[in-house]
Amino acid sequence: MLDIGWQELFIIAAVGIVVVGPKDLPRAIAKVSKLVRRARGMARDFQSSIDDVVREAELDDIRKQVETASDFDLGKEIENSIDPTGDLADEMGLTDLKSSLEETAETMAAETEPEPEGDDTPKKEGA
Repeated sequence: MLDIGWQELFIIAAVGIVVVGPKDLPRAIAKVSKLVRRARGMARDFQSSIDDVVREAELDDIRKQVETASDFDLGKEIENSIDPTGDLADEMGLTDLKSSLEETAETMAAETEPEPEGDDTPKKEGA
C-alpha cells in the first residue's frame, strides 16, 4: 500500500486549500472519497471473480482425477502385470475358467438387482 505519513497529508491539505479553495474543499474531498470507494469495490469484484475462476478450474481438475480413479480396474491391472500376453493363462487352461467366472458374476449381479418399488400388497375389499 501507499505509505503516507502526517507530513504528506499536511502538504496535500495545504495544496488542496490553495488549488480548490476552502469553500469547495469538502465537496472535492467527498468526490475523491467516492471515487476511491468505487475503485476499491471494482478491485474487490475483480479479485472475487478471479478467485471463482481459480476454484472452478481446481474443481474441474479434481473431477477429472476422480473420474480416472473410478475407471480404474484393479483386477485387470493385476492380470496385465502378472500375465500381459495371456500365455500363462492359456498354458494353465484358465481362459475358459475366467470366462465362466465372468458369466457367473454377471448373472449373480442381474439376480441381485432391486425390483422397482411399488405397492404390491393386496388391497382389502370393503376397507
